[in-house]
Amino acid sequence: MKDSVLSSEATLKVEEITRADIVVGVPSFNNRNTIKHVVRAVQYGLAKYFPRHKAVLVNSDGGSTDGTREIVEETGVYTEMDTILIRHGVRPAQKLVTPYHGLPGKGSAFHTIFEIAVRLKAKACLVLDSDLRSITPEWVELLAGPILLKGYDFVAPWYSRYKYDGTITNSIIYPATRALYGARIRQPIGGDFGFSRDLATHFLGRDIWGSDIARFRIDIWMTTKAICEGYKICQSFLGAKIHDAKDPAKSLGPMFQQVIGTMFLLMERYEDKWRDVAGSRPTALYGFRSEVYPEAINVSVDAMIDKFRGGYQENREILTTYLPEERIRELDSIFSLDASVFDFPARTWVRTVWDLAVAYHRLPKEEENSHDRLMLAMVPLYFGRTASFVRQTWEMPTYEAEEVIEELCDLFEEEKPYLIERWFDPSR
Repeated sequence: MKDSVLSSEATLKVEEITRADIVVGVPSFNNRNTIKHVVRAVQYGLAKYFPRHKAVLVNSDGGSTDGTREIVEETGVYTEMDTILIRHGVRPAQKLVTPYHGLPGKGSAFHTIFEIAVRLKAKACLVLDSDLRSITPEWVELLAGPILLKGYDFVAPWYSRYKYDGTITNSIIYPATRALYGARIRQPIGGDFGFSRDLATHFLGRDIWGSDIARFRIDIWMTTKAICEGYKICQSFLGAKIHDAKDPAKSLGPMFQQVIGTMFLLMERYEDKWRDVAGSRPTALYGFRSEVYPEAINVSVDAMIDKFRGGYQENREILTTYLPEERIRELDSIFSLDASVFDFPARTWVRTVWDLAVAYHRLPKEEENSHDRLMLAMVPLYFGRTASFVRQTWEMPTYEAEEVIEELCDLFEEEKPYLIERWFDPSR
């Protein structure tokens, strides 16, 4: 294969395996505390639901130094099949543990997994996060089943998540993707996906693997490509997602810059796909959607408000360059509020997001630093909106907070004509 990213050892292993029906990829980097559980769940799931299929589990590792790869090598369940009531013959999944090459990041790990899946002519390729603590064997069937049994090309996860887990998804990625492309995909950057052979081949052939997308932006890129290129899409309900979640105020700023920048970039690439889309439609759901109660996450509202205030004050001059005067007046008013009554209105947030998408679009392509500065200036606004959401939903159970997110989605759709007017009219 041209421009292979596989090591010589991995190439020999693939040639030895020859073919596979299912490839399950688990990217990793220093995940010794969780990866054994993930590997065992995958092996059980393959044995229980796809016992006659030839399967390969690929650990694409980013240079772990904590023994992650050794744990994958040593973990096996095939001598314990009686414990999960397996009464039929099982074809054990083979394992391929390999470092990935290229830019550091999740996308480069996926590049390796996709190449192995395509070389083995796999009918289904799954990718699963290595920090999952709630994964069960059923996840394998729920992600691979729609592809092998129903002919879907792209399977996105639908989890029950705690109301303050996934704040980037909840505040912008889900509602904006839904409003832009008309597809209701609840977790566009969920981390656990299923792909058909055709879609994995399509991804592998794209010229993005040496770019920043191959570092930390791969999930939104894959989801948007699947929607806009006309692939058959569904979601699978996986139950609760319990993983190594983080307080948004402490660690999600850089991720926000990377993911939202990619979303804005893809808006340019696919403007002909979203321009005439009005409203949204449900996406098929595979599996039984049950009531589950995800693990709570501690968040610091005061820290988020402080980050909003400090960041807004620092970046106000830049934002004044890119945002309409009306938006700056609204943000100034929010900035002046006492923490006890802090509120970042949803409609102000939606219009600010669309304004910044237009600003990103209008920046000259060669001014890469300007794009980066714009994204950096947007981060404190995200903290402010997230703090407001937390204040609004503090006393609500997660299912009621979900209704607030759905109302935000409706607002993004309602305000889409504002985006279109500004995007396509240079005088606005």
